[in-house]
Amino acid sequence: MSTPTGGYVDPATGQYIPGSFGDQLDMPSSGGVDQAAVARAQAALAANKKSASSAMDAYNNQKAVAAKAMAAYSKKGATAAQRAAATKARGAALAQMKIWTTRRNNSLKAQGIAQNQVYETSGQYEKLLTGDNRDAYASLRSMFNNIGLGTLAPKIYEYAKQGYGADVISMLLQDTSEYKTRFAANETRVKAGLPVLSPAEYLSTESAYRQVLQDAGLPKGFYDSVTDFTNWIAGDTSATELKGRVDLAVANTMQANPASVQALKDLYGVDQSYITAYFLDQKTALPLLQKQSQAAQFGGEALKRGLGLNQGNLEDMVTSGLSQSQVSQGFQAVAEALPNIQAIAARYGTDFTQSNLEQDMIEGGVGQTDMGSTTAKRKNLASQERALFSGFGGSTSQGLSAYNQTI
Repeated sequence: MSTPTGGYVDPATGQYIPGSFGDQLDMPSSGGVDQAAVARAQAALAANKKSASSAMDAYNNQKAVAAKAMAAYSKKGATAAQRAAATKARGAALAQMKIWTTRRNNSLKAQGIAQNQVYETSGQYEKLLTGDNRDAYASLRSMFNNIGLGTLAPKIYEYAKQGYGADVISMLLQDTSEYKTRFAANETRVKAGLPVLSPAEYLSTESAYRQVLQDAGLPKGFYDSVTDFTNWIAGDTSATELKGRVDLAVANTMQANPASVQALKDLYGVDQSYITAYFLDQKTALPLLQKQSQAAQFGGEALKRGLGLNQGNLEDMVTSGLSQSQVSQGFQAVAEALPNIQAIAARYGTDFTQSNLEQDMIEGGVGQTDMGSTTAKRKNLASQERALFSGFGGSTSQGLSAYNQTI
C-alpha cells in the first residue's frame, strides 16, 4: 500500500497518520496574556513534538530492518535456516514498529492536548470551537473588546463551549465583577431611583461626553476616561450640562484675563491649576458655578482698578442681571469717586466704604429708600458739604466738585 510522503500507516489499525501533523499546529500570538503560562505550554508542545518525531524515526529504522529481513527471506537460494532467521528478524522488527507507533500516537495525542493548552493560555479560544459556538464567541469577544472588557474572553469561551447562544452569554456576563465595574454607574443609578442604561446607551453617553471635551480643546487624557465618566452617568448628567461646565472652565482658563482668574481665587479659593477640575466637579450645582464664574468676571473689573472684592455685592450684581459693560463702567466710576467721598465722610466723623459706593453707583440702591440707605447717606454727605462751602462766596472745593458729579 502506498502512502503520501512523510506519513505512515499504523500496522495495528491500518490508519494513515500524516507526518505533517505536528508541523501544521499553530503557535500562539503575543500580547495581553500570561506569558509564563504560554511558555510552559509551548515547552510541553515542543517536548511532545520531539517525542513524536523520535518515535517516527525509530519506527522508520525498524521498518528498514523489516524490509531487509524480508529481502533476506526472499533471496534466491536462501536456506531454510536463513529464511527462519529472516522471519524471526522481521517479526521482531514489526513488533518494534507497533511499539513505536503506539508511542508516536500517544505523543501526538499529548501534542494535541498541549496545543490546546497553548491556545487557552494565549487566548486563541476561537481555535478551540467550531460552528455556532465559534461564531458566538467571535462576535461577543469583538463586542466586549470594544468596550474595554477583553478580560472576559475566557468566560465567553467557557459559556460558548457549553453551547450557550450569544444572547444568553451576554446576560450571564452581566453578573461578572468585570462587567459591573465597567458599567459601575448603573448600580448608583438604581439606588437613586434612576433607570439602568443598556450597554449601548451607556457607551453612547460616554461618547457624547468625550465629544464635548474634544470640541472644547481639552487635552487628551483629561477627564475623558471610563472612571471619569462614572460619576457623571451616575448623576444623570446630560451632555448638555457637561458642555455648560466645560464652557465655564474654558472661559475661566483659556479665555479669562488675569484679573478675573485672580478674582476667582480670592473669592472662592480656586487656584488657577484647578479651575477646570473645579467646574467639572459634579458636587457643585451648575447654576451656582455659573453665578460664581460671572461674579469672578465682575471681580476682575474691580481688581483692574485697584479696588477690593466684596463677594456679596458681586453676586448681587449677577443676580440683578447687570452686563459686563455696565459693571465695568460702574467700577470705573467707583474708583474715581471713592477717594473724594471717603475724605468727605471722614471730615464729618463717619465712613463710606467701597461696598457702600458699589451698592449706590452700580446696583443703584434698589430697595434702599430709608434714610440709612447708601444713597440717602451719600446725599446727606453731599448736602452737608454744600452747606459747609456755601459761605465762601460761591467758591467750590475740588473735592466737592468731583463728588457732586456722583449725585
